[in-house]
Amino acid sequence: MIRVLIVDDDPLLRAGLKLMLGGAEDIRVVGEAGDGSGVPGLIERLAPDVVLMDIRMPGTDGLTTTETVRRRPGAPEIIILTTFDADEHVLRALRAGAAGFVLKDTPPGEIVESVRRVAGGQPVLSPAVTKRLITRVAASGQDERKARAVRRLDTLNDREREIAVAVGEGKSNAEISASLYLSVPTVKTHVSRILTKLDLNNRVQIALLVHDAGLLHD
Repeated sequence: MIRVLIVDDDPLLRAGLKLMLGGAEDIRVVGEAGDGSGVPGLIERLAPDVVLMDIRMPGTDGLTTTETVRRRPGAPEIIILTTFDADEHVLRALRAGAAGFVLKDTPPGEIVESVRRVAGGQPVLSPAVTKRLITRVAASGQDERKARAVRRLDTLNDREREIAVAVGEGKSNAEISASLYLSVPTVKTHVSRILTKLDLNNRVQIALLVHDAGLLHD
């Protein structure tokens, strides 16, 4: 059973999400909140696997809450709820470790599937969407971010760097395995080491770092 916490300041949206997710046999909504202030306490008490987090809320917003929650050990996965796909706040939340985002007008079935994917350890944001988001959001601090990303990726060995770039290109472990002539378990081990070395939470963050470093080409 996938345990879900819903955080949004709109009670009607919370009710709709609760009804939508409640219809799935493998998902249980364990709690809800109208802003981010009480979310850390709810996570401690309710132990959700996935948090659906509105990015813009009065009081403590979703970005601040995501940054706080994802710094904690054993943090649940977070899916950002947003009205705008090209939003600097969304990009910052992804950098902080959110597993992806869904638009609030996304069809119900896709939201349910997104929860399942994230609970299973898969990001819900395609590399194509990641790249478009980075391109469309204002590139403030881009040069500094690129230099920082290059320095971090320089800590990887050649094979790890090759795999990091492949992750940034959106390749699955099976596709990386085929292109680099490695077994899938070996690729998984490399990806785990990359996450540990770079102190990252998920593949979305690897892709963002590779994008920031300018290692992907059109």
